[in-house]
Amino acid sequence: MKRWILYLTLAQLFGLFVQPAFAKVSIKHGTNIPGTLERYTEQLYHQLSFPSENKVSFSAFSTAYKGYLNLRNAGNLNSDKQILTIIDFTLSSTKHRLWVIDLSQKRVLLNEYVAHGQGSGDEFATTFSNKDNSHQSSIGFYVTGETYVGQHGNSLRLYGMDNGYNSAAFDRSVVMHGANYVSNDFIVSQNRLGRSWGCPAVSNQIVDKVVNYIKDGTCLFIYYPQKAYLASSSWLRKNPDYLPEDYLIQDLKAPIRYVYDKSAANLNPHSPNYICPEMEINKAHLTAMNLSFVKRILP
Repeated sequence: MKRWILYLTLAQLFGLFVQPAFAKVSIKHGTNIPGTLERYTEQLYHQLSFPSENKVSFSAFSTAYKGYLNLRNAGNLNSDKQILTIIDFTLSSTKHRLWVIDLSQKRVLLNEYVAHGQGSGDEFATTFSNKDNSHQSSIGFYVTGETYVGQHGNSLRLYGMDNGYNSAAFDRSVVMHGANYVSNDFIVSQNRLGRSWGCPAVSNQIVDKVVNYIKDGTCLFIYYPQKAYLASSSWLRKNPDYLPEDYLIQDLKAPIRYVYDKSAANLNPHSPNYICPEMEINKAHLTAMNLSFVKRILP
């Protein structure tokens, strides 16, 4: 018993345990992946600077962010633009229900009106389709494409990423464009926003700004808590393998077991936990000498 106590004491003195080392944060092998993702998403949500009190709901944000991470990890998004656009179709069209979020800066760039399709409903969007000539909006994840000038002026192509829900968006010419029926004046006169043929149309006054922010490979998510969609979307069924590189594991208050191994070489040399190769060799020699000494003095 005395021998094991001495072994453990020496091991602790020479720092053989509890040496954290992370080059890239993976949650693939975590003990509680859903919990870890949820805590990180909630932390990020509370760090975002929403305009006044008009926050996107946490339900819409967490669903959008999970899909965003999976799209990003799959290489489907522009790594130079960490932009997430969320449209919440649970809200009335009289509300600012479009948010353009810069995740790298943790700030909301825009919060504006956005129209839904004529076939989806009047004030509220309740019905959705992936079919041509339905004049309905399509829920799900999109990747933004290139801009062009069409019959509605400056417009942005959208590529639907959810089979059966918005995968026909390009063929249906579902794009982001400006429209004169997206305005406060229209709401005052009709008690609702004007409607499109399925496009997420925005105001003519801000379309250029919206398009410039979100073009070229960013994520746009049209949210509606349709059970069939939430259960079948390939971007929501799995948990992301990796969190962003700026994820700080120590901020999560989660019980984590660190093991000292060769990955310590990846530590930042400026970190107080950094162990240079020379120190590792010296520690190994000292440990061997002391353990040999212990063996000699104990019966």
